[in-house]
Amino acid sequence: MSKRRGRVRDKWRGKDWYTVVTPSYFGNVELGSIPTDDSKKLIGRVTNATLYDITNDFAHQYLKMRFQITEVDGKAAKTVFKGHEYSRDYLRSLVRRRTTRVDIFLNVTTKDGYRLRVAICAFTLSRVKTSQEIAMRKIMKRIVTEKAAILNFDAFAQEVVLGKIASDVYNEAKKVAPLRHIGIRKSKLLLNPTEAAS
Repeated sequence: MSKRRGRVRDKWRGKDWYTVVTPSYFGNVELGSIPTDDSKKLIGRVTNATLYDITNDFAHQYLKMRFQITEVDGKAAKTVFKGHEYSRDYLRSLVRRRTTRVDIFLNVTTKDGYRLRVAICAFTLSRVKTSQEIAMRKIMKRIVTEKAAILNFDAFAQEVVLGKIASDVYNEAKKVAPLRHIGIRKSKLLLNPTEAAS
């Protein structure tokens, strides 16, 4: 019994490779290449990386980053910061017995109209009172909201990921209770005004 032999089409041959690049505020770092037969299909695709991939600092491996492709320029797929989060292992390593974890979720809008949801967490050195938790949440909300109001999205994204805002919160909140860690453990871009306008 003879088998019909059709021509095997190499689906990779018809595809071009495009290099995914971080936004300028994260150094235009190349994150890798992806193939497609139509560059328009890349628009909107989300790619994952770690902060280590961008900074080459091994201490930044715990922080996962997300970038969304917004345009293709030649063979470069340009992106916008879409959000970040702590790895599960890192977040688990921060938890200790007989301590308090304080969380708050905020929706903030940057000076240039980008809207983000951010999750801030604090880990104390020992158990704290409810009144201290409330005081810390107020500090978190005030500082993050104020920062968003005066910073453009590019600068705000940098300060969120690189820990500048968390450091400002820490310096205020440590007056309320002794702290082991404060960080913006997660962020997500909710509204990109340039997309909304187009």
